[in-house]
Amino acid sequence: MYNQVGVNAMPSRHGDWLKQARRDLEHARHALRDGDYEWACFAAQQGAEKAVKALFQSLGAEAWGHSVSALLSGLPAEIGVGEELLEKGKELDKHYIPPRYPNSHPQGAPFEYYTRTEAERAIDNGEAVISFCEDKVS
Repeated sequence: MYNQVGVNAMPSRHGDWLKQARRDLEHARHALRDGDYEWACFAAQQGAEKAVKALFQSLGAEAWGHSVSALLSGLPAEIGVGEELLEKGKELDKHYIPPRYPNSHPQGAPFEYYTRTEAERAIDNGEAVISFCEDKVS
């Protein structure tokens, strides 16, 4: 899932990735307050994705892809990603494409399919992933 970065590689920018992850999650909270539930779900997914990529970088590795659960699964075993966090990642994965594209649904616009409860859960899941990654980076 990831490639080791060589000794002469560019310096890690994991701090930048973590800051943007937090910013994305804050955007998710703003979207929730505005009733833009589909965007809250997508922004929560984006924050979690960026946080896991930050963790990879802090380990001297680089990760590609957009699946939070696949990224979490690709971390070294000693990081200790539990099943509960993987499940949160799987829920977030469902918010990568459908919130943005009408052809992800049988009919209607994406916003017509998302609820406040779903957005709140996505934000909670994003918070869990980001906090886990921050704890492992520190």
